[in-house]
Amino acid sequence: MVSATLTSKPVPSAERSAPAGLLRLGAVSYLNAEPTVHGLEHEPGFRVERDLPSRVAERLHAGEVDLGLVPSIEYAFGRYAIVPGVAIASQGAVRSVCLFHREPLERVRRVALDTSSRASAGLVRVLLHARLGRNPEYVPMAPGLDRMLEAADAALLIGDPALDLESDAARLDLGEEWTRLTGLPFVYAFWAGPVGVVSPAGVKRLQQALASGLASLPEIARRQAHGDLARAAKYEAYLRESIVYRLGEAEQAGLLEFFRRAHALGLVPAVPELRFHDQA
Repeated sequence: MVSATLTSKPVPSAERSAPAGLLRLGAVSYLNAEPTVHGLEHEPGFRVERDLPSRVAERLHAGEVDLGLVPSIEYAFGRYAIVPGVAIASQGAVRSVCLFHREPLERVRRVALDTSSRASAGLVRVLLHARLGRNPEYVPMAPGLDRMLEAADAALLIGDPALDLESDAARLDLGEEWTRLTGLPFVYAFWAGPVGVVSPAGVKRLQQALASGLASLPEIARRQAHGDLARAAKYEAYLRESIVYRLGEAEQAGLLEFFRRAHALGLVPAVPELRFHDQA
């Protein structure tokens, strides 16, 4: 039986000092990440480099970026601290992290996993184990619903491909399913990096970038929709209604609950303590 595993390379345990010059940010190339870097792209002292969530995590583990907007599960595989107050989360339906299936869920034996993010891959494992009382077979695949459903009974898609997809397949919204199961928000991603890599002033600037982004959602939606007014309206509604950008007490409780459930299934080595970078 072929099974997809959730593994990440460990990082050195030594703490790093904040760089004197450029802060390299590994950002995510999805619509819902754009508010977190609003205004930073051309600001001195920051370099924003976009990639898929899984690739951002790999680059952070390799030391190629200083801070990464990483899938939440990656935090359990390195000695990192979190930028306080900033996250990509949901409280209920998220619309962009979905399990598509043509047969009833109870019949699902094989699941194709979008390789773009290990947090969502971990989440679907946790949710299906809780719902089915068993572990289906998991196979990693590049996103593409038709190909995935040819190879498996169900397919996990995340990000813009899931948000934009029109399909007659049934879909299980994983954000909605998580909140139904636990009553808590789910945290998909946050800024993380080695302790000391970002100054309190840098933390404040990242928080300000998010505040600016949240005040500019119509502009962000229009830009990402490339002039398509209907799509821009859909994107703005998604950013306003489906995504939670705070990392408050409820989100932290949801994050720790995810780590506990993931650890019980052997998906992470331990339930990590939440550590935060100092803020101004």
